[in-house]
Amino acid sequence: MSAPVSSLDLLDLDALLSEEERQIRAVVRQLVDDRVRPHVAGWYESGQAPIRELAVEFGKVGLLGMHLTGYGCAGASAVAYGLACLELEAGDSGLRSLVSVQGSLAMYAIWRYGSDEQKQRWLPTMATGETIGCFGLTEPDHGSDPASMATRARRDGTDWVLTGTKMWITNAPLADVAVIWARTDEGIRGFVVPLDTPGVSTREIRQKMSLRASSTGEIVLDGVRLPATAQLPAASGLKAPLSCLTEARFGIVWGALGAARDCLRVALDYAVHRTQFGRPIAGFQLTQAKLADMAVELQKGYLLALHLGRLADAGALRPDQVSVGKLNNVREALTIARECRTILGANGISGEYPVLRHASNLETVLTYEGTSEIHQLVIGQRLTGIAAFS
Repeated sequence: MSAPVSSLDLLDLDALLSEEERQIRAVVRQLVDDRVRPHVAGWYESGQAPIRELAVEFGKVGLLGMHLTGYGCAGASAVAYGLACLELEAGDSGLRSLVSVQGSLAMYAIWRYGSDEQKQRWLPTMATGETIGCFGLTEPDHGSDPASMATRARRDGTDWVLTGTKMWITNAPLADVAVIWARTDEGIRGFVVPLDTPGVSTREIRQKMSLRASSTGEIVLDGVRLPATAQLPAASGLKAPLSCLTEARFGIVWGALGAARDCLRVALDYAVHRTQFGRPIAGFQLTQAKLADMAVELQKGYLLALHLGRLADAGALRPDQVSVGKLNNVREALTIARECRTILGANGISGEYPVLRHASNLETVLTYEGTSEIHQLVIGQRLTGIAAFS
């Protein structure tokens, strides 16, 4: 009997990483092992996680806005950020979502499109986790088609007055500040909205069957008056929020692999130690075929993510390439999670094992920040030159 290897050692992929990248990965993996794994099943079952406490701990190791520069951000490479997302989602998709929304949506929007005053006010404490941010784009009736958003911002003297509702907003129930996108007479614009502003209310979305270790909510804006300085000065049109989504989708390309790797790790260990018909189930051909196919898809997804990361670090990554990564890696990760559940049999539905939790979370990851169908259309447009969205 030969010595087994872990699911990502099959092709010696560590050789493709720098020493610094491996060190960053090790720090995040240790943090997840120490702080997340012992508790996450309970957080998931109760539907409550200590988000604020975790944000501060993530901030201490530089995970929040880690790929941004200045304002207390780590200025890490895209690949290092991706590896961090992979390790976080190996713990739970909801915790990777916390980091993605904080850093790649809320912080990135302010960092990329904000004024110097906005950056100085918000980014340093967002990087430490003392301030929690969220990103208000999706609405109850406008998900995949954000250009049709109903939230309005109108001028009243030098002020702006915002009215509308945002839905399915990660971090909203406990956030301190939101980046809100609204329709104006000049087109779509972004606004930095402290959530203690009069007229703002939030509501936690309950009874979720997925991402239960994440805080998700609704934001209602009822005639919210903001000074002119609340507007993101460099954000004009729909391209601005979509560029933020591209940043976050890049993290998903990597993160989904973490969930898949964790499922495969558990399934491999279970198959080696679970005996049926007088032998470990890992010794049966059908089980080995499942394990082999899943390991191959995991390697391919990792190579895709790494290629996209190297493109990003070279400043050459396109949004449609991120769509390729999100479409493939989330879809394959979900397939792996479901297949691993079959190897665990009835134990696969037990909270004692993370497999069904990962599978349930990935159902949401498959949908948010661009459904599979939307990414297929993005890729289709790139291939044909024809937009099929309408």
